[in-house]
Parts: sequence; C-alpha cells; structure tokens
Amino acid sequence: MEAEFRARAACPPAKERETPPSSPAAASPAEDAPLLLGDGVVRRRAMRERFAERSVSFRRDVGHAAAETFLLTRLTFTLLRYLGIGYKWIRQFLALCCYALLLMPGFIQVLYYYFFSSQVLRSVVYGEQPRNRLDLYIPAGSTGLKPVVAFVTGGAWTIGYKGWGALLGRRLAERGILVACLDYRNFPQGTIGDMVEDVSQGISFVCNNIARYGGDPERIYLVGQSAGAHIAACTLVKRAIKECGEGDTSNWSVGQLKAFFGISGGYNLLNLVDHFHKRGLYRSLFLSIMEGEESLRKFSPQVLVKDVAVRSAVSLLPHIILFHGTSDCSIPHAESEAFLDTLQQRGAKVDLFLYQGKTHTDLFLQVIIVSCGTGTIWKDFFV
Repeated sequence: MEAEFRARAACPPAKERETPPSSPAAASPAEDAPLLLGDGVVRRRAMRERFAERSVSFRRDVGHAAAETFLLTRLTFTLLRYLGIGYKWIRQFLALCCYALLLMPGFIQVLYYYFFSSQVLRSVVYGEQPRNRLDLYIPAGSTGLKPVVAFVTGGAWTIGYKGWGALLGRRLAERGILVACLDYRNFPQGTIGDMVEDVSQGISFVCNNIARYGGDPERIYLVGQSAGAHIAACTLVKRAIKECGEGDTSNWSVGQLKAFFGISGGYNLLNLVDHFHKRGLYRSLFLSIMEGEESLRKFSPQVLVKDVAVRSAVSLLPHIILFHGTSDCSIPHAESEAFLDTLQQRGAKVDLFLYQGKTHTDLFLQVIIVSCGTGTIWKDFFV
C-alpha cells in the first residue's frame, strides 16, 4: 500500500496537473484580429495624408509656374513696346501664326512633294554666289519642248526663298509648263543691287540652258510676286536700258522673254517708304535694303520708265501683265495702276487685272494658284 501511495504522489492524475501559462506567441488569431485591423487603418490614413501633401505641393508648383509665365509674358510685351513694336503688330503676328496653323495640312503635302517628288530638281546652281540656286519643276510624262516660267518669289526683300514657289511650280507643272523658281540673296546678305544681279544671272541661266531640261527657249515667261515682282521688273527695265545704250546681249536679252507677269508688286519706291514704315518695315531698314534714299529712284521701275532718255528702251520690253487685289494693304493696288499708266504713255504693251476684295495673300493663293490648276488665266498667254 505504501508503494502504491508513493507512485500516485509522484504521478498525479491528468485533471490535477497544472496547465503551464500560455506565452504571448501562442495567442489565437481571433485575439490578434483587432490589432491587424488597426494597423491597416493607420496605413491608409498615412497614405491619404501623404497624397494630400503631394497634391498641395503640386498645386503650389503649378501656381508658381503660371505666375512666372505671366510675369515673363508681361515683361516681354513691355519690352516689345519699348522697342517700338506695339500690341497691334503682336496681334497681327499671332493672327498670322493661327493662319499658318490652319494651312499646315496643305503645307505638309506641298513639303512632301517638294522634297520627295521625282519631278522636282532642287538647288540647281546658276551662279557663283551662295544663294545662286534654282528649283526646276518638270512636267511628268510629256513629250516635246514645254513653255517655261522663271518665277521670282516675294518675301519683303528679307525672307525670299525659292521654296516658296513650290505650290505654283506644282500646279503649273500639272498644266505641262516647266517652272524655274529662282533664289537670290536677301538682306542683310545682300542689298537690292545684289538681288537684281542674282535674278539677272538666273534668267540668263534659264535662257541658255533650259532646253537641256525639256523647256522651250522660245517660250520663256518671267513671273514675280510682291517683292519678287519689284525685283523682276527692275531687272527687266535695267536690262532693256543696257541693251538700248550698250547693245549688250551677251548673257541674255529681253527679247528672249515672251511676257512678264507682275503679281501684287510695288514699282515706285518713293511712294512706298512711308507706307512700309507704317506697316512695320521701318524706314531705316527699308532704306538700308535699297542702298540709301538716293538709290530709290534708280530701283523704281516706274520712275525709270518715265525718263525720256529711256523711251527707246521701253519699246524692247515684252508684253507686261499686272495683277493686283483691290483690298491689298501690304502694297496698294494704286502701284500697279500707276505703272500701267506710265507704261501706256511710253507705248509699251501692258494689261492690268484687278480683283475686287482680294488681299495680298488672297490674290496669290486663291486666284493665281487656283487658276494654274484650271488654266483660266494662263491659257491665253502660255502658247
């Protein structure tokens, strides 16, 4: 009995055994759930706070950038006013930018044609000066020699470029007419005397070499637009005077040209100095382009034709056809009307076509270019 009692004392029953205290690691998931839920709420709250801080910082940065942009724009406009460029000029510039943006789809098509068409021969060299280049637009799939147009682009004597004639060249080439768009030195690279010299060399190249490209040297027409019309008219009149006085026809002769087309040109610079000054081409700049005030007369075709001493030279001039819009503010249509009267008084063969309501740009884009496609204007002359 004593032995049995000792065995029970050493190993008590299971229900009498003490359960050891549970450790924190042994806590049930149910007991830990509130703690986990609390951590998620804290994290979400922290994320919202950080997002709010970033939003405030972003709004502050945007506001700061907008304020700086406004200040810079206001200072720019103030500076332009001090430089003599008013809000009217700036408004016109912005309108021009919007106008160019609207025309962008058409420009892209013309640029693609200009750079990638096999009908365009770009930058053919005609002289020794850097800008003595011309572009040729050759009719596709045609046989026989074709009529030729030598085109002098406009650009206020400062931004003229042969590429400006791409649309005209394309349209005329579609009508079976070969077009040579002449480039020339612009101011400040050159003055008006250099421009006239370059155009004269370009015409000489066309007269003497165009047959190699499929053009008919017996059917060459000179066309100028805006400042290009003035430069071309100067070149033509000065060449006629030189031939009449010196008999020099070594390079080219005005007799090789079938006609001259002047589009929206200015032909008496004495009447245009103040007009251009009001339009933004300031007097000092314009006189620099024209080699000084004393040179205005010798680079004004209308004034040159008025001179009694050149009466015989006028008889050498080809048929002259002038185009002008009555709403042209860049160069008033009175310029073409006065040139017409002077030429008629000297016995020259001349015609004038006035287009009611057409502006400087309208006439070239809407009338001249469209007429190239339909042939309504050119069919009576390009024969």
